[in-house]
Parts: sequence; C-alpha cells; structure tokens
Amino acid sequence: MPRLLIAGCGFLGEAAADFFARTGWEVVALTGSAESAARLAAKPYPVLPADITRAESLAALRAREGAFDHVLHCASSGRGGPEAYRKIYVEGCARLIEAFPEARLTFTSSTSVYAQTDGGWVTEQSTAAPERETGRLLLDAERATLATGGCVLRLAGIYGPGRSVLLRKFCEGTAVLENGGGRWINQIHRDDAVRAIDAGLRNAAGGEIFNVVDDVPATQRTVYGWIADFLGRPLPPDGPADLQRKRGWTSKRVSNARLRALGWMPEFPSYCAALPSVAGSVGVGEGDAVA
Repeated sequence: MPRLLIAGCGFLGEAAADFFARTGWEVVALTGSAESAARLAAKPYPVLPADITRAESLAALRAREGAFDHVLHCASSGRGGPEAYRKIYVEGCARLIEAFPEARLTFTSSTSVYAQTDGGWVTEQSTAAPERETGRLLLDAERATLATGGCVLRLAGIYGPGRSVLLRKFCEGTAVLENGGGRWINQIHRDDAVRAIDAGLRNAAGGEIFNVVDDVPATQRTVYGWIADFLGRPLPPDGPADLQRKRGWTSKRVSNARLRALGWMPEFPSYCAALPSVAGSVGVGEGDAVA
C-alpha cells in the first residue's frame, strides 16, 4: 500500500485525502492548526497539525510517521500576499523535500504563471513569466520541486461543491463584464483536479509539468452568459477591468492535452456542464430569481 503525505487539508486537499484513502492509499494529512485538525478528527485517516515552513515541525512528524512514497503539497496561502507565498510555497516545498527526501513531491501550482494576454493557446512549453511577485514565487517553488524529480500541476481556477467565485459574484450582484467580457477564463472542477493528482502520482515520470484545466476555456462574457441563462437573469453590466488582481491580468486559453495523454479525462468538460450541480450545492436552482 503506497504511503501519501498531504500537506494542506483545505478545499482541494481534503477531497484528495478522501479520494486516496478510499482508493487504497495509506494517507496522512496535515493542517496548519490544531483547530483544523480537530475538525477533521473523524476522518478515516490521521489529520495532524504541522507547520510545513519549520524544519523542526516536520522533523517531529518524520520521527512519528516515518517515510512516505509521495508528498502532495496543496496547502493554501490563505489569500496572503508575497510573504505568505514565500513561506507556504517556497519554504514549504524546501522543508518537505528536506524532511522526506525519499518521497516524490507533487506541487499544486497555478496557471497564473502564464502571463499571456493575447487570448492564444498556451501549453507547458509556453513562456511562464508572471508579472506579479506571487507568480514568480510559485515558479521558485516549481523549480525546487522539479529539481528533485517531483511533479508540478498547474491548476486553473478551482470551483466545486459549495464554491464558485463567478457564481457568487453573479448572485451577489457584484459581477461585471470587464472591458466587455472578452478576457479568457480557465477553470477546473475540484473533483477533476483530484483525479488529475491521481493521474500524476500514478503515471507521470519525474520532473514534469502538467496543466490541470477543463476542455473548454471560455470568455468571461460566455461564462456569465451560461449563469444568466441557467438562472433566467440578465447578463451583468459592463465595467472596467481589474488590472490590480493579485495574480495579474491575463487572457489565454490553457491546453490540457499533456494531462489527457496520461489517461486523465474530466467528468466536467466545461463550467457549463458542472453548473447545475455547483449551483445546487450553494442553494441556487435553475431559474431562481437572484437579488
């Protein structure tokens, strides 16, 4: 039975831990606080508090739990800025590599490292030169992972049960079509992201990068059009672009062809296909009037 350490048990990490425990892996999951670990105490795998940025915290974990075959870093920066990115991603990867040198590290990065704005297709071979420091710190963590033969998964915007930023903005009345809504958006359902992690752990060779994104990039206008049609509401109004977003203003279509070559296939090929289930999970039904 392969042993898997999951650093970060949030929206993605908890779903991943549940999946791998259910499919025959021995899982140990880490959270950043004792309170979070206590909340997950009923899980069928141990959930332990640990600070992945501190060598002594991971050394104690190593002494207690022993070696692992794989380590998955999917901890969140908690919406923090560059300093949080440096600690959680750069230092976190370095400390995990030091504490578990026998394990192959898989790091969940972001497609935000691609700064393209021309709406064209990007692949893993495309230039990754993010304008924001947060994106550059993600690349630093990627390099550390790849240097040890690890695997990098660049995830698009994650949505899923109980969570969809675009649907929330639409329902709150804060959504706008930025500069007419022509910017391309790339997304991935959480459960498809978990299956991508599984494909990477089982089938990828070391030192590889994979984009984790669904089959259908869509413009902001198209995505809000799907939501508007589903709810029977008008499109949001036009508005200015938010050029100060933390991960930068980009417009590109991200290819998942390399991930598909591993045998992965999304259950939700587009946000439109997932919309009924996601809307239902946040208590919004088809044709509901939204204030």
